[in-house]
Amino acid sequence: MAGQQFQYDDSGNTFFYFLTSFVGLIVIPATYYLWPRDQNAEQQRLKSLRRVHGRCLWYRLRLMKSQQSIVPTLKKAALLFGWAVFLLLAYKVSKLDREYQEYNPYEVLNLDPGASLSEIKKQYRVLSLKFHPDKGGDEATFMRIAKAYAALTNEQSRQNWETYGNPDGPGATSFGIALPAWIVDQKNSMLVLLVYGLAFMVILPVVVGTWWYRSIRYSGDQILINTTQLFMHFMYKTPNMNMKRLTMVLTAAFEFDPRSNKEATIRPTDNIEVPQLIRELGNINVKKKEPPFCYPYSLKARVLVLAHLTRMDVSEELEEDQRFVTRKSPALLQEMINVGCQLTMMANSRGGFHAPRLVTIENCMKLTQMIVQGLQESKSPLLQLPHFEEEHLRYCISKKYKVRSLQDLVSLKDSDRRSMLRFLGEEKYDEVMAVLGSFPHITMDIKLQVLDDEDSNNITAGSIVTVTVTLTRKRMSEVFEKEQDSSTCPTEEASTTEETQGDSSKSKTKVWQNKSKGAKKTAKSKKKKLTKKKATPAPAKAKQANGNVAGNEVVAAPAAKEDDNDASDKGSDSDEGEANKDSPSERDEDSDKQSDTEVDEIGGDDEEEWEALQQSIQRRERALLETKSKVTHPVYSLYFPEEKQEWWWLYIADRRDQTLVSMPYHVCTLKDTEEVELKFPAPSKTGNYQYSVILRSDSYLGLDQIKPLKLEVHEAKAMLDNHPQWDIPDTEEEDEEQEDSDGIEESEEDDEDND
Repeated sequence: MAGQQFQYDDSGNTFFYFLTSFVGLIVIPATYYLWPRDQNAEQQRLKSLRRVHGRCLWYRLRLMKSQQSIVPTLKKAALLFGWAVFLLLAYKVSKLDREYQEYNPYEVLNLDPGASLSEIKKQYRVLSLKFHPDKGGDEATFMRIAKAYAALTNEQSRQNWETYGNPDGPGATSFGIALPAWIVDQKNSMLVLLVYGLAFMVILPVVVGTWWYRSIRYSGDQILINTTQLFMHFMYKTPNMNMKRLTMVLTAAFEFDPRSNKEATIRPTDNIEVPQLIRELGNINVKKKEPPFCYPYSLKARVLVLAHLTRMDVSEELEEDQRFVTRKSPALLQEMINVGCQLTMMANSRGGFHAPRLVTIENCMKLTQMIVQGLQESKSPLLQLPHFEEEHLRYCISKKYKVRSLQDLVSLKDSDRRSMLRFLGEEKYDEVMAVLGSFPHITMDIKLQVLDDEDSNNITAGSIVTVTVTLTRKRMSEVFEKEQDSSTCPTEEASTTEETQGDSSKSKTKVWQNKSKGAKKTAKSKKKKLTKKKATPAPAKAKQANGNVAGNEVVAAPAAKEDDNDASDKGSDSDEGEANKDSPSERDEDSDKQSDTEVDEIGGDDEEEWEALQQSIQRRERALLETKSKVTHPVYSLYFPEEKQEWWWLYIADRRDQTLVSMPYHVCTLKDTEEVELKFPAPSKTGNYQYSVILRSDSYLGLDQIKPLKLEVHEAKAMLDNHPQWDIPDTEEEDEEQEDSDGIEESEEDDEDND
């Protein structure tokens, strides 16, 4: 059996293979993930946003950062250096001699495989004269030629070559270790041991320990665990939290404490500037000694947030800290909403304590809007627009225009809008209209059903109700166009409405005239009626709720179906009175056609329901598999220091009891259309319930929507103890017993015959 030999690479050739592979494993993924994006593409994107977002703070900061930052240049230089090293090593490896290759004597003698013995001898004589050492040739080359000649002419050498791949027979297997031999040299043993100990006993444990210590301090949303526990404590302690208390809890987060977060800073000048801001702001509960609200970091963060909401000017040093606080606040408020939802679910399942009130969770959402826009709750939403100041609002809220919201401003005619905003110049007016046109306009379509049930429209006590909400986002500029179109052609609409009214009146008179005419016309009209489909219930009228919030009333479908059935019954009774004049054969034909049409309608409805169910299942599967980008539309915010995307909260609430019915769903992928399913258990008691489907923005003030949701809960069907399929007649049981007895007797007779 062949031996084995392990040896370090004295020549260093295999070490280059190892080093090339190692550098390639680092450089290739690093280039994919760390190579800076095309600066031209980013500049083009910012250029396209300049007309609308040019005055935003985040836009100006982004431009300054792109001009001053040298980080992309350093990244490119480091990656290019890595690629240069990788290519140099690859070139070095390509120049190395191939030491480990299969031995082939035909290649050594420059012969084709299968050459004859005479050809081998002839070629050997030619090469011997050329490479023999006595003739001035290379001795190593001549030894290889002689070995190849022996492998092809000597029987034993040829057999060894065919069996072991070597004319000399089985040899020792050599394994090369891809490290140079000087590493295990006794002279360098202390140095190598020191490097190994430093790398694996000091550096590696420190790096892993630091990473682990930092990771366990943060939640999945990169919020400190101590902050989450702080929010849970105060939301449990104060279920009904007003805006002032909520601001205090927010600014007590450990993200603003320099001992927990290195990004937060406490400056020596804070002892002078913060008290001055406190005097300008007024009452902010400075004397409250409850920890951690009385700590310096919490007091400073609270002062900076309130100064941001009042759009107060601060010094340059405090402005940097203020940007840090406002940048962190939306994520912290989202964590507060998550904590409130967790406490609500715990209170519903376990009981024993009061869940946070609906007003507390909604105040978190409102405070997010306020921080993004830099506005107080009592201020007008019109101040989100550029060039609008407090003194300009008196033109808007005058008795002539009565504009108090963004929707009121959009609904104005262009002439009235220009007249109202006459304090703006032409250029500023165009900028205001461009910004207002970029604001979102959301429409909600709501569908109520019970999935995986025989009657999906029948809501029973304790069933799982699914509310499918389809959100469609459009720009306010599209609403402008609709308003202009509707204002330019009111006469055409009036004429069309008159025509439709005239047609409907004519059709009505024809229906009434059919009653006084002969039996043939009555039969024909009845046949036409039978082929028609059932009329769908008319949509509910739009209602206004909470000022500028509009909503469509959604009514449970069973009641509408009952009304349709009653109407159809009444219509059939009246038609029967008229059809008594017909002959019996005609009545039979009509009844047959009616039954056929009803069967077709039922079959068509079943197919439609089945197709709708399959489509919903496919949509869910696609939603689970695909990951959508959270980059939707940039928010117009004059005072927020970071680019923010439009996100929304969607939830169902009982505003009378101030409780959540379904947990808020954070819609982060609404670009054009988004379908969201909200599920909740139906009440355990039968009756009518009034809920609200609420859509709130996390970025804009005055764009929230509330739509009423009526829920009619019926009593659940009783479980059947006995089913007709389970009832077996007595005669069948007797027949089965008789068959069993006959089978037993036959088996006994067979046994006797065998005996």
